[in-house]
Amino acid sequence: MSAPRGPRVLVTRPAAQAAVWVDRLRATGIDAEALPLIGIVPVADRHGLAAEWAGLAARRLVVFVSSNAVIHFFAARPSDLAWPAGVVAAAPGPGTAEALCDAGVPDAAIVAPASDAPQLDSESLWDRLQGRDWRGTSALIVSGDGGRDWLAERLRQAGATVDSLPAYRRQAPAFAGDSALRLTQAIADAAVVWLFSSAEAIANLERAAGAGRFARSRAVATHPRIAERARAAGFGRVIEAGPRFDAVVACIQSIGP
Repeated sequence: MSAPRGPRVLVTRPAAQAAVWVDRLRATGIDAEALPLIGIVPVADRHGLAAEWAGLAARRLVVFVSSNAVIHFFAARPSDLAWPAGVVAAAPGPGTAEALCDAGVPDAAIVAPASDAPQLDSESLWDRLQGRDWRGTSALIVSGDGGRDWLAERLRQAGATVDSLPAYRRQAPAFAGDSALRLTQAIADAAVVWLFSSAEAIANLERAAGAGRFARSRAVATHPRIAERARAAGFGRVIEAGPRFDAVVACIQSIGP
């Protein structure tokens, strides 16, 4: 195996997604490690998920904000129930769309941003949805706790009735003992590159480590809003990358050791 190329990269996504990204980055020769800065846990009361599956055929659209939304929503699916015909499953990016495919949703039912969309977010997804007639329809947004209401507002303005359903909870990870030492060492290592795909991960990092400690640190952010948050946290160098895997790889390889 050839020596890793470029800097050491810390992938800050939730653990399940971070593991996938680490494997893919290492396959390109990048020295990547997982350092999850967001924890994902199921909602305490899952009755709402089961009830939603019972009436899902009455929906016209279900928006899944992330692959975690897909995983936790489909964990409540009755074993004998397939994805209802005529119900659109919307995904803001390829990872969520892939999770829908893995869950058994037909390709024809999935809508996601165009392959050349500059960003993978609610705005890009709305570009694919807004040409349809949503008047008098029922839509559901499956998410974690909290999040933006931007897409829900666009759908309501287009005439849809929109409900939101939390399928999981996000929480800040606890750092203690060895994990706290690893975090401290990572912050002290100016050669490390932090890969951020969420502004919430940056907020959790500040809470865990304290503000004002990142002047020597470098970050790659996959959205302008995330890059802005990293700069506000005081990262000494912040580089915006396209959200797709190939764009992230190219950005990391351009940084140098």
